[in-house]
Amino acid sequence: MPRRPLSGDRFADNVKCGGAESRLASEMTVGIRSLRRAVPPELHERMLLSFEGEARLNWHFVPIERKGVSLKELSSSQREPAQALLGLGLGANGYEKAATIISLEEVLRRIEQGQGPVRDPELYYFSVFGEPDGTKPWGWSCEGHHLSLNYTIVGGRVANTPLFLGSNPGEVLHGPRKGVSPLAAEERIARELLMSLDSSQRAQAVVSASAPDDILSGNSRKAAPLSPAGVSAGLLTGQQSAILMRLIEEYLSNMPEAIALRRMRNLRAGHFGEIYFAWAGAFERFQPHYYRLQGPGFLVEYDNTQNNANHVHTVWRDLDGDFGEDLLARHHRESHRP
Repeated sequence: MPRRPLSGDRFADNVKCGGAESRLASEMTVGIRSLRRAVPPELHERMLLSFEGEARLNWHFVPIERKGVSLKELSSSQREPAQALLGLGLGANGYEKAATIISLEEVLRRIEQGQGPVRDPELYYFSVFGEPDGTKPWGWSCEGHHLSLNYTIVGGRVANTPLFLGSNPGEVLHGPRKGVSPLAAEERIARELLMSLDSSQRAQAVVSASAPDDILSGNSRKAAPLSPAGVSAGLLTGQQSAILMRLIEEYLSNMPEAIALRRMRNLRAGHFGEIYFAWAGAFERFQPHYYRLQGPGFLVEYDNTQNNANHVHTVWRDLDGDFGEDLLARHHRESHRP
């Protein structure tokens, strides 16, 4: 089938991606230096870690003890560079979601009334890997409950996966913050796509009547393609393709614009028809459900099964580029040329 045109209105290709990404890398370098100056020297040993060490690849999204220095250990003025760095690592939409996700720790603390893990919006940790001096690869991360952001910078290019956002509750059902739902669009648009499918398309898209307990890729260091794949974008109508594009754009809006533009450019290059949409579980809200998008080089997973299907996990994985593996491989090849 001929490739359908992509809208991409949300990410108009009006700047050169390479230049924008190089500026982002430079801004992150400046941001990290500001953070290092702000953080007390006695905390540097825990925040400044080896690029080659295991810690860079250890990531998770549950409330466990983490590497790095937490916001709780910093004064309000010392936190400012950390907040600015978080803003650089996410698009405006993603930053708003992350701030809401962090704030939900207070809601969860009231719901659980001290039963279970410690819930604290200050237990989000920043780590720096390697030296951001422009000559060698380096990286940084921000992690806490339901938030895992991982960045690798190599020669002016920025890798930003694994990128995990979660929400518990998925939607606040009671109290003064009733209705708050940071990842609502990720669910709403996917369900809109599911319900637009005809019987033949839906038979391919629905890969299981029951949803898995969590995202299938978990916190693996390297994600692998999942099967069965679902329904191909090449089999969608124009209207259905537009819905799928809106769903992809919602995930891209969580990322810095320079990275979102690069990913959108790849889709425009002809890979849109190779994206597969798969659904598992119930079709209704507040019933366990799961979906994924899988295309050339990337995997998106969404799971909402816990706490009466009001507890969301989402992740974007690059199948060959998590933790900058593709950038590092290229860097290694080029640095060893005769």
